[in-house]
Parts: sequence; structure tokens; C-alpha cells
Amino acid sequence: MILYIAEKPSLARAIASALPKPQKKEEGCIWLPNGDCISWCIGHLLEQAEPDAYNPAYKKWQLDHLPIIPSQWQWQEKSQTKKQFTILKRLIKKATHIIHAGDPDREGQLLVDEVIHYLQVPAAKQQSMQRLLISDLTPAAVTKALTRLRSNKEFAALSRSALARARADWLHGINLTRAYTIKGQQGGYQGVLSIGRVQTPVLGLVVQRDLERENFVPKDFYQVLAHIHTPEQQTFVAKWIPSEACQPHMDNEGRVLNKALAENVVRRIANQVALVKSSSYQAKKQTPPLPYSLSSLQIEAAKIFNLSAQQVLDTCQSLYEKHQLITYPRSDCRYLPTEQFSEAGNILASLASNLNNESQHDWQNKIDQADTSLRSKAWNDKEVQAHHAIIPTSKKRSLSTLTANESKIYELIARQYLMQFYPPYEYLNSQIELTIAGGVFRAQGNTPQKLGWKALLPSPNPRKNQGKSQSSASPNTRANNALANDREGNNATENDPMDSTLPKVKQGDQLHCSHGELDEKVTTPPAAFTNATLLAAMTGISRYVAQADIKAILRETDGLGTEATRAGIIELLFKRGFLSRQGKNIIATSTGRALISALPDTLIRPDMTAQWEATLNAMSLGKASYQNFMQTLGNNLHSLITQAKSVSSQTFSALPPVKKTFTKKPSFKKSTKKRGKTYKKSPVTKSA
Repeated sequence: MILYIAEKPSLARAIASALPKPQKKEEGCIWLPNGDCISWCIGHLLEQAEPDAYNPAYKKWQLDHLPIIPSQWQWQEKSQTKKQFTILKRLIKKATHIIHAGDPDREGQLLVDEVIHYLQVPAAKQQSMQRLLISDLTPAAVTKALTRLRSNKEFAALSRSALARARADWLHGINLTRAYTIKGQQGGYQGVLSIGRVQTPVLGLVVQRDLERENFVPKDFYQVLAHIHTPEQQTFVAKWIPSEACQPHMDNEGRVLNKALAENVVRRIANQVALVKSSSYQAKKQTPPLPYSLSSLQIEAAKIFNLSAQQVLDTCQSLYEKHQLITYPRSDCRYLPTEQFSEAGNILASLASNLNNESQHDWQNKIDQADTSLRSKAWNDKEVQAHHAIIPTSKKRSLSTLTANESKIYELIARQYLMQFYPPYEYLNSQIELTIAGGVFRAQGNTPQKLGWKALLPSPNPRKNQGKSQSSASPNTRANNALANDREGNNATENDPMDSTLPKVKQGDQLHCSHGELDEKVTTPPAAFTNATLLAAMTGISRYVAQADIKAILRETDGLGTEATRAGIIELLFKRGFLSRQGKNIIATSTGRALISALPDTLIRPDMTAQWEATLNAMSLGKASYQNFMQTLGNNLHSLITQAKSVSSQTFSALPPVKKTFTKKPSFKKSTKKRGKTYKKSPVTKSA
């Protein structure tokens, strides 16, 4: 008997849809006509054992017990899913061959592997296990995946990496939460001070940003703009470039702080000759932006629709599992396997059918203009590991059956995929440098030549909405305007060039400066974090890392957390009362700020956990050792606990009191859902 073990029931049903009929459904499994069987986990069926499973004395929180580092790690069966575990246990014993069908990521690999190892499946059966990788739940895609089974042994490194992450989070969370909670209680604080190797540095980022904003002292600075006319009466504006002689009147960022100096330049250049010192006109191309990973999609959806990371993740899960309209969403990859290129025609046909709304004609037009012979840089096998970028499937379904958020996210994913079949955006990059009354002025511009993939972007403030206020426009129109404005503006993710046209001039040409203009500005504090920028900070964590020796390495890694965990970590900080919202802004609460002020820099800065991520990523590729990682972690943990024990309890006296409520005291055995898995709540966190 062949046993297929899926990560969850929805994946099991998708596998069953691609296998022979008739099928017999029983509790916890689906039988095939040839006697093979499909069963499933319900997320993790096992969990890390609690500290008191290793020693009953650990049930009471005491500093003398720390650090708690198991010599022999133990799993325990989760009470909420014990029935399904029993069914799976019986089927595994009966099976002659097992096919691992967990989700195509680190966590999906581990949750089936941990069951196999816990049940001590015979080595021969483990050696013959195969891996089924499904990232598209449509029957055609599942059928194809079933013909491409791989040995499960190929994914051993991925499983070890996930196991190392889980155990490291347990060690870090259990020990440091206990240590600082006990110290907090000694100082009069009665709540639990939850410490996580990802959540605490994220909170530290927000607190640091809040303090920077509060302590910011604005400064006036000045720019001079020269209004230039050519002999053909073409006009453009050039910006003054201060000389070295002006350095005493400038700040470290090159801004002129002396108003009188700037006003003098304005007077001197009025009605003067503007001599062209140099000019250049370069034809440039910009290739389409890559398809989305989960984080890049969450960041863009936050900018355009102000959706939280969790909202985007939940929406993607629904589009993937319920509607089968997109591929596996928890992906950290923005590339596609070359074999997927042949599916373009079917996917574009589904887009033409699905995008059935008031802009149907526009979408059909755009789809008709797509050239499926074009192969963008997105198709690159070297960049694809367990899963690929998030793209639409060939499933046909009217968008009228989707929720508003599902429709928005699907259209974003569809648009990004469609861009891969459009030519590059072509523009003329122009730079003109002038000398006016002895001063240097510079103008830069980009003149569009061929829109290419940018033709897919909605025009900001379209003509049909002239006369309407932005607030009276439809939600879809406002979202489209936001998308166009964001892409056409200073978008750090896509780095689109600004469009502005400069006239053709050559070195030695004499132009005319009609007048100068004083542009008075004030320095502004750094912006508060938002849904988009906090996610961007987590993915681009190298910008916030203090250690120069790991900064370069981290630019190439996943950052803080993973695609699957970032949304949950941010939400956890809100639930624990460490973060709050003020409109779109995310700020730290008084409790969150007080906690960060009481912790050592090692726990607040992202350096340590970012280095973890780099090592775990290397481990998943077979380039780092599990044993070395865990040994280093244990050594560091001893040091962190020693440091925690030496902290004065008075450090926590500034923490605000825990708010008392009259609701029923929560049970720490109550189940909660996350990522399709069931977890047991505990006053000692096991999360990141």
C-alpha cells in the first residue's frame, strides 16, 4: 500500500482529485480503488515537550534552573489532534511505501518528517520515502507533480534546518522569557515578559524609530533652482550644486543651511548666460519587475491597499487553497523554473477569463498584447529551490465569487505575471551640467521612448475621473491610482526612473537663465513604521545591523523571520500589547518601550537573530552544520542567562502595571490556529 501524507486536508483533497476514482472517504483518510491511501496531518501533530517533561521541578519558574537545555530532545503528541495522529500512525504501520506531501517549504518538510521519526519507522521504509512537491492545487498541476516524485532524502538538509529553528526558538524563548519575567516580578511587575529571538528585535526597531522621531530637531535648509530657456524657447529647471567653498555652510548630508548664501546665488544668476558644460543622452532599458515573493507582495499590498501582512497572507491562503487561483503563497522566491515557461499560454487564457470586471476590455487588450515568446529574467532554475514565485494558475473562476481583498491581491499577482511577457521599458536618460555666474547647476531627466511593461500600470488620476475628487472615486480606481503613483514614484523596491523631458543641447551652447528660485525646506524626522515599511525593514534587515562583518552576508539572506512567520510575529506584538496603531502608523506602547529599555543590546539589536537566519539558510542548502549551530547557540545562551541574572530588578520598576480585566482567566491549554497548525498556548513562549 502506498500512503500519501499531506500537510493538511485541503492538500489531501487536491491530491485525490488527480488520482483514479472511485474513492472511498473514511475518517482521516481517502482510499483509492487500488488500495492506496491518502491521509494528512493537521499542521504539526507533534510539539516540543514542555520543560517539566524533562524535569518536574521545571514546572516552577526559578532562575537556578536556567538555562534549560535538553540533552535528549522530546516530542509530545498534541492533544487537539491526537485522533488524527492515531489514524496516521495505523496507516504508516500498514504502508509499504510512503510519499511525503508536506507543503514545499522548510516547515512543510519537517512536519511530516517529525512524525516519521517519532514513530520510529523502519530505516528501509524511510530510505524509500519519496517527496511530492505541489505548489499549484489545480488538478492538472497536481497530476504533473505526481509524475515528478523525488527521493525524500534529497530534502534532509531542509528538514534539519527547520528542526534547528524550532529547537533554537524553544531554547531562546523558554529560557529568556523565564529569566526576565522572574526579574520583572522581583521588581514589582506581575505580567509575563515574553522574549523572542525575532519579535524582540522587531519591537526594538519600532522603539528606536519612535525615539528618533521624538528627539528629532528640524533644521531649515535651502536649494536654488535655475529656470533655463533655450534659443528655441524650451524650458527646464536645473539645481545648484554647491562648491567646496560652501562646505562651512552645509550639513553632513550636503544641505545648505545658510539662507543668505542661497539668496545671494539667486540674485547672481538672474538674467545670466547659462553655459552648457556637459550633456549626455543615453538610451536605457528597464526589464519587468520579477514576480512576487510573499514579502514583496505584502509590502506592495500594504502600500497600495493598506493591508496588514496577516491580511495579505490570509487572503493568499484562500486564493491558493479555496479558489486554487494562485500557486503556493509562502514563497521567499521571485523566480520561476524554466519548465514553467510552457504553461504561459494556459495561464494567460485563464487571466482573460477571470479578470471579468468593469475593466474587462482593458485587461483583454493587455493580455492580447502579451508576447509569450518573450522570456524575462524571472525564468532561472538556479534561483529556484523548494518553491518558486507566486503566480496565477490556469484555474478559471469569475472574480465576482471573490471577496474584495481576494480580488485585489489576485489582480496584483496577475499583473506582475503578465509583465513577464512585455518588452523592457525604454527611456532616454538625460543629464545637463551648466555654469551660471561661476556656479554649477545640474538637470536630470528621463524621456519615455517605449512603455513596454509599464503599459500595464494604470495611469495616475485617469482622464475619465477628471472632475471627481480622489475620495469620491471608486475603491478600485483609488487603488489603481495608488499603484501607478507608487510604481512611477520613488519606489525603492522596483527603482523606477522618474519621467521628465530635457531638451537636446551640446557642450558650449549658451542658454539663458531667466531667474533663480529659492526653495526653502525643512528637514523632517524619519517616518513612523507602517505595515509596508516594517515588513521592508524585516526583509532588508542588513540596514539595521551593527556588525560590519555580517552586514554584507545578510543582504543576500531572508532577513528577520521567514516569509511564513513575519506576519504572525507582527500580529503577536500587537496582541501582547507591545505595539499599537495610530492611523497607518505603527508605534510602540509604553509597555513595549519600557521592556526594550530594560533589555541588553544583544537581545534588542537584530544582529544575533539575523546571523541565525543566515546560518539556518545555509543549513537548508547543506552548507552549515546542525551540531555546530546548536553548540554555538548553547554557549551564547549561557552568556545571555548570566547577563539576565545580573540585571537589577529595579530596572523593571518603570514597566507600567498589567491592566486588570474582569474576563475569565484564559487557559493556557486552549488551542489556537496558525498556518493551518494547532498550537498550545503557554505563558512561556515557544514562538519566534
